Amino acid sequence: MCEPSGAPLFHVVLHEPRIPNNTGNIGRTCLAMGAALHLIEPLGFDLDEKAVRRAGLDYWPRLNPSVHPDWDAYEKLFPDANRWYFEPRIGRPHFDTPLRTGDHLVFGKETRSLPDSIVDGQAHRLVSIPLRDGERSLNLANAVCVGLAEGTRQLIESGDLVLPATP
Repeated sequence: MCEPSGAPLFHVVLHEPRIPNNTGNIGRTCLAMGAALHLIEPLGFDLDEKAVRRAGLDYWPRLNPSVHPDWDAYEKLFPDANRWYFEPRIGRPHFDTPLRTGDHLVFGKETRSLPDSIVDGQAHRLVSIPLRDGERSLNLANAVCVGLAEGTRQLIESGDLVLPATP
């Protein structure tokens, strides 16, 4: 489901992810949905070939995630990116956010939301997934899946993405 040019539909950006299973699930979702994955260091796990093989991530080489040493390095590579910052309980609902092809969906690590240094001055770019009162947040892998699914739905609805015909 990539664009005809082969460009990713979306860029998923994980700021300092800590849990390898979440990142593995997110990677598989990105691959299946035509999104690029960006990991901002430090990571809470190894990504060397042995660790990836041991985790059974046979799809990881096809995903080819980008690993950035820090937020500044990532930002320098994508200075004009249209970024949406997913934050629990803050910002407009994800379904009211106009997601477009090539947008960057940014998520914080599992143990806390994005740092103030990233979201300060970005109130108009904060996105939340509505939850029931009293619930803290979704698992990171689930939140990414919800964000990508909504973005894909919007692209299909706008006609910017046409799904292949099913047999």
